[in-house]
Amino acid sequence: MHRRAFAVVLPAMLLSAALTDARAQSRVDAPGARQPKPPATPRVAPLPESQWNDEQKKLVAQFSRDGAPDNGLKTLLHLPALAEGVLPYTIYLSEESTLPARHRDVLILRAAWLTGSQALWARFAPRARKDGMTAADLRRIAQGPEGSGWDPIESTLVRLADQLYRNSSVTDATWKALSAKYDLLNLVDAVETANHFIVVSMLYNSFGVQPDEGSTDRLPADVPYRVNVPAREAPLAAARIDPVPGDCIAVGRTFARHPKLNAVRGRRANFINRVSKLSPRHREMLILRIGWNCQAEYEWAQHVGSVGRAREHGLDPVRIAEGADAAAWDPFEKTILRAVDELYRDAMVSDRTWAALAERYDTGLLMSAVLTPSSYRATSMSLNAYGVQLEPGNERFPQVGRK
Repeated sequence: MHRRAFAVVLPAMLLSAALTDARAQSRVDAPGARQPKPPATPRVAPLPESQWNDEQKKLVAQFSRDGAPDNGLKTLLHLPALAEGVLPYTIYLSEESTLPARHRDVLILRAAWLTGSQALWARFAPRARKDGMTAADLRRIAQGPEGSGWDPIESTLVRLADQLYRNSSVTDATWKALSAKYDLLNLVDAVETANHFIVVSMLYNSFGVQPDEGSTDRLPADVPYRVNVPAREAPLAAARIDPVPGDCIAVGRTFARHPKLNAVRGRRANFINRVSKLSPRHREMLILRIGWNCQAEYEWAQHVGSVGRAREHGLDPVRIAEGADAAAWDPFEKTILRAVDELYRDAMVSDRTWAALAERYDTGLLMSAVLTPSSYRATSMSLNAYGVQLEPGNERFPQVGRK
């Protein structure tokens, strides 16, 4: 080989090796390899009644059905604006959606099983029994869609939850099976129920929310943890749900197909984008990294572009894609990105990362930093499931670490 040719090839080899390293750094293991194990004690202790102010008392009256708030609500009281952003959607999906009560229960409890949320299982298993579920039904939810005795639509709902959790998307076969039984509103309610209760589990796991005193239901300890789903399919080239006509971006026009749901869903996003005290730079880091992990290109494009304006906050999208090990980040920003990766993979922030975040963040910022990527994980799963298409001129994913 001539010296000049070698001089050209060697830099190319080095560039290829660097790109391979960057791709390896950017990948995060998919969720579902092992069941998460949330903390056995609270990280954010439930707020005792003796410390409630008038605003918090009003929230308890509004969101506790019997005047006795559970540990989840008492934990969220630390940040009332977050509670107001999350709980209306929780109530709609668990009590008021277009789905039969039993179908809601299947999706909520499967989300609890996937994420290892004892608190969520303890809260909703008794309600499922009131809706007619037997002990065998509850055990079947833990066993997954391969268990015997399933009603076909219920086993499809479990597959839906599993695919959303593992792949952040839904296969054509599952979508078609649900579409044979469900109308458009049912379909959206089913996807959003699985997605939102994965969010709730991520919050509860990370905050260390414990089952309420006196509750006896727990995740079945003798059922092996398995999440068996097909390989993720290619991104949809056409929308499964056509947006309503209009000039705003497609995500808003897609959710506008379900006005009742959209009204309460918007409160969660409003807290993150207008109320939360996180700095814009940290907020966009959290959103973009979870969008990358979920491979939700529409979400990525909007937050690199006109919605999040990442570059105006000093962020290089390529470095976001490369992850916490990229050289661009200071130690705390590495911690922020690792927190997102842990939430994606493990449905919770690890003890070590929580402690590192707590060195800079107070309780309100900690809670906001968990909600932001958790909520945008749900958004990513929805965008992928509905096939929301990029806007003209949107910036696509960088060619780094593509999954």
